[in-house]
Formats: sequence, C-alpha cells, structure tokens
Amino acid sequence: MDNGCLLNYLRQRGGALKEAWLLSMCQDVCEGMEYLEAQSFIHRDLAARNCLVNENNVVKVSDFGMTRYVLDNQYTSSSGAKFPVKWSPPEVLHYSKYSSKSDVWSFGVVMWEIFSEGRTPFENRSNLEVVNDITRGIRLYRPHRANQSLYTIMYRCWHEKPDGRPKFSELLEEIRKLAETPD
Repeated sequence: MDNGCLLNYLRQRGGALKEAWLLSMCQDVCEGMEYLEAQSFIHRDLAARNCLVNENNVVKVSDFGMTRYVLDNQYTSSSGAKFPVKWSPPEVLHYSKYSSKSDVWSFGVVMWEIFSEGRTPFENRSNLEVVNDITRGIRLYRPHRANQSLYTIMYRCWHEKPDGRPKFSELLEEIRKLAETPD
C-alpha cells in the first residue's frame, strides 16, 4: 500500500485533508468491518495503526493477527492476554469478552483518530486511568474537525452495553447519509 499506515498518513497530511476525505476514510474502514462482521470475524485490534492507505487514498483494514472466527458472535480471550486498552470497551476491559460490538467501539475510536488527525486517544492517561474513566462513563471528546452529526455517530459506538451499539451496516448507512448531506 503506497501510502503506508493510516496513523502516519494522518499525522503527516492531517491538516491538508478536507473533512469529506476524512469521512471517506471512515466509510472505507466501516465497509471493511461490515464485511468482517457479515463473515463472522471479530478483528479485536482495530486502530488507525492497523489500517493501510493505497495510492488512491483508499483505506483498507489490515493486521489480522488477533482476528477470530466466531459462531455465536462472541469470543472470550484467556486471562493475561494483551489487548489495546485505549481502543477497548468495558466488556473487554473487565471480562475479556469480544464481539462485533467491541469492534464497533474500536471503530468509534478510529473515527476519532481520523478526525483528530492521528492523535492518541486518551493521551497523557495511563491504561489504568483509561479503564477507570471508561468505567465511570467518560468518553473521548469531539475532535475539532468533526461536526456534531459525526460526533453523534462516533459516540453511539461507545455505548456502555454492547447491545446499545449499532451494527456496522447501520453505521455505514449513517456515514453514507452524512457524506451525501454534509452540514
């Protein structure tokens, strides 16, 4: 992929990218994740660092090292397994329970990374502080490049309960509508 990982791409070109391009990148990632969800795969490590950008600035989900095929849309990892705390929902932080809905949470964080031009989520917070914050209901702030409609989509990904989060197909529909009628 000519343009390398999404995280570095955003950090190098962030200010030069228009909001429509940023939204298009979110849509690309969401399309990839909708496909994985439909095929009964859970990524478990979705983050901007694990997406690649091709020569046409199309973003592809990559790094499937932690991905699992599941029959009942749920996977519980063994205790002591490492995982990306700042991209993880409460059920992963406390019970190591993964599902497509935990990927939805991570997707919300990827959207945040995209619209914050590659900033680190919960920067200057330790993993323990992040676990405590998430448990208390604290969520990432609205990035300055994200309008309220987009932040509402992002925020829906961070519902405390997995059942309260949308499916990737629903997110994709919302993102496409937003792309058609920007504020």
